[in-house]
Amino acid sequence: MGAAIVGITVLAIANITMTELADPAHLLKVAASSEVIGSILLTFGAGASAVLLLILFGTPLAYVLARARPSRLKGAVESIVDIPLILPHTVAGLLVYLLFMRRGWLGAPLSEIGLAFEDALPGTIVAMLFVASPFYVNSMREGFEKVPVHLENVARTLGAGTFTAFWTVTLPLSLRHMYSGAILAWGRAIGEFAGVIMIAYYPFIVSTLIYYSFTTDGIHTSRSIAFTVILVSFGVFYLLRRMTRYLGRYDDRV
Repeated sequence: MGAAIVGITVLAIANITMTELADPAHLLKVAASSEVIGSILLTFGAGASAVLLLILFGTPLAYVLARARPSRLKGAVESIVDIPLILPHTVAGLLVYLLFMRRGWLGAPLSEIGLAFEDALPGTIVAMLFVASPFYVNSMREGFEKVPVHLENVARTLGAGTFTAFWTVTLPLSLRHMYSGAILAWGRAIGEFAGVIMIAYYPFIVSTLIYYSFTTDGIHTSRSIAFTVILVSFGVFYLLRRMTRYLGRYDDRV
């Protein structure tokens, strides 16, 4: 039964692979175009920027949620964190647009200092950050919860402060969850379409480029772009998953 899930993905990839390999000249022409290469680099770079911001701001939030006692406030915050998971992508994009557009609550004051979000890279990044945030925060929260509190208490009895205990004990023991959460968040970010297109149709990320190519040139070119993205994404995520086997393996014994 589980193989059926993998089988559907394999059949879908095999279908597009056989079609594209039937015309390798066209595939190479599309894959080597500056537009496609630039779009892939932009997508991966914007997703990485969103993940870096999540690591900076989401890690403290995840730690507080992991160590806070059960309460209505904690439940409310956890529910707010999960909102991007349950929203339709168009609704998420609309929320980001209304907040960061030129007349938005955040977009207006930031535009006065020269930071524009509409049809700009910052708009792409914030849209990616919004939809990917639950994946990172929840992964890190679970990682912190698995670190016994008494280890932090022992560090404090040895003279470590709260931040030192977190930095030298809790965080190293949660690196694998940080890494896995970052991969999940990055994958979610680079795969976003509706959330990004609402605020930043330009510059083209991969999903927008495929949509634009499909509506202007038809299935032939858009399919080649999609196949190129599949190959690149598979290679990148395969390497990242392989690295997961070694990161934090020593600390798993604790």
